[in-house]
Amino acid sequence: MEEKECIFCKIARGEVPSDKIYEDEHTFAFLDIEPNNLGHSLVIPKEHFKNVYETPDEVLGQIMATVKKVTLAVKKGMGAEGINIANNNEPAAGQLVFHIHVHIIPRYSNDGFHHWPAKPNFTPEQFKEAAENIKKAL
Repeated sequence: MEEKECIFCKIARGEVPSDKIYEDEHTFAFLDIEPNNLGHSLVIPKEHFKNVYETPDEVLGQIMATVKKVTLAVKKGMGAEGINIANNNEPAAGQLVFHIHVHIIPRYSNDGFHHWPAKPNFTPEQFKEAAENIKKAL
């Protein structure tokens, strides 16, 4: 998708309305329109990048600085007991909008959400092989 067609680019440019909560020279934060909990926010760079793989390190740093600032505000402003921070990359991981974005989700002990289920049946050999494959890819 081209930048001019991207819904998040349009939001950052003010062409599509949003509940903006923060903006600086490089980033934009707004409420998610399909929240897991009220106050669920998204942080995006103003410049279009599809996902974490394509985003320059400098821009990732700018995004994360804003994530920290907004996370503290969401926790305090929503009276959250905790926060989930998530970034989905590619459809298999749940990415629906192909403009890098970070979710900030306020959490409460009684909100009914749980972590992903663990897959505890891997052998020590499988862990070792996975670690070696990842290290080789670095």
